[in-house]
Amino acid sequence: MSDQISRTDVNTLGEFGLIEHLTRNFELRNPSSLKGINDDAAVIDNGNFLTVVSTDLLIEGIHFDLMYTPLKHLGYKAIVVNLSDIYAMNARPKQITVSIAISNRFSVEALDELYAGIRAACERYGVDLVGGDTSSSNKGLLISVTAIGQGEADKLTYRNTARVGDLVCITGNLGAAYLGLQILEREKQLFLSDPKIQPNLEDQSYLIGRQLKPEARKEMIEMFAQQQLVPTAMMDISDGLSSDLMHICRQSGVGAYIEESGVPIHPEAQQMAIKFGLDPITVALSGGEDYELLFTIDPNDVEKVKYLPDIYIAGEIVPAEDGLKLHTKGGNIHAMTAQGWTHFG
Repeated sequence: MSDQISRTDVNTLGEFGLIEHLTRNFELRNPSSLKGINDDAAVIDNGNFLTVVSTDLLIEGIHFDLMYTPLKHLGYKAIVVNLSDIYAMNARPKQITVSIAISNRFSVEALDELYAGIRAACERYGVDLVGGDTSSSNKGLLISVTAIGQGEADKLTYRNTARVGDLVCITGNLGAAYLGLQILEREKQLFLSDPKIQPNLEDQSYLIGRQLKPEARKEMIEMFAQQQLVPTAMMDISDGLSSDLMHICRQSGVGAYIEESGVPIHPEAQQMAIKFGLDPITVALSGGEDYELLFTIDPNDVEKVKYLPDIYIAGEIVPAEDGLKLHTKGGNIHAMTAQGWTHFG
C-alpha cells in the first residue's frame, strides 16, 4: 500500500474549474455582499457607510519563504495583513478578493492548503471572499489580496490628522515577529548546510507564531466603539514602530517622542533579542510585521484608554521642529530613524 500523497495537476481542472474547486466551501456572511464569485464582478451594497479598500501583494522569495512557511499559514497571513489595514482606518472589513499566480510545482492539493488558511481567516474575521483571479507563473507563487471594508464618515481614522499634544498609544507588543523570523532563518541556513540537522525552534512557539500566523486587532476596534473613542490618527505597525510613526509625523506635519519604558516588548522577545546579541528596544522599533495598532488620542480621552487591556501610552506628539525622539530608560535622548523593513533593496 503506497503512502504517497495524491497530486492533482491544476491543468486537469482548467482556470474556471480551479476557481470553483478552491472557493466551493466559502459562504457569504455579510448582507452587503449581494453577489460574490461566479459572475463578472462582485456586487457590494455599503448603504450609508464609506467604502475602504486596501491591496497587498505577496511574492515568494520576497515576502515569504516556503521552506518554513506552511501554505495554510501563508493563506491565513495573506488575509490578516490586509484586514489589519482596514482596522487601522477604524473601519470593519467585509469582503476580500484573492488572486494567485502559480508555477507548475503547485498541485491542486497544495492550493487546497493555501485556501484552507484563507477560509480560516474569513471565518475568524467574518469577511466574505467575493472574487479574484488565477494565472500561471514562470517561477514561484504570487498572492494578491484586496480587502474591502465599511467605515462611518465621522469615525474613520487617517495618518495625517495627529495633533501636537496628542498621546501616542501602541497595542500588544512589538519585536516578536522579527525574532521569530530570525529563528526560522537561522534554522533554514543550518538545514541547507547539513540536511541531517534537526530544526531547533527552542520551544519558541509564541515568537514563531507571531511571524507565521499574525492576528489583526479586530477586538481593539470593537473596544474603541464601546468606549466611544475615535483616535486622532492611526496606522498598523507593519514596517516597524520607528518607520510607521515617522509616516504619521510626516503626513501630519508634527514630531513625536517615545519613552523607551512605554514600548511594550514580550518577555520572550526580550530574552531572545539578548540571545541574538540584539538590543530589545532596537528590535521593537525596527522589527516590523507586528500588525499591532499605532494610534494617537486627544489627551482629554486618556481616561477612555487608561484601563483598557493591551494598550500602552508610549509618548506624545510634539511640534515638527522637535523631530522624532526616543527617551531612553537611562535618561538619554536619541533621534529615531526609519530602519524598518523596506520593500525594495
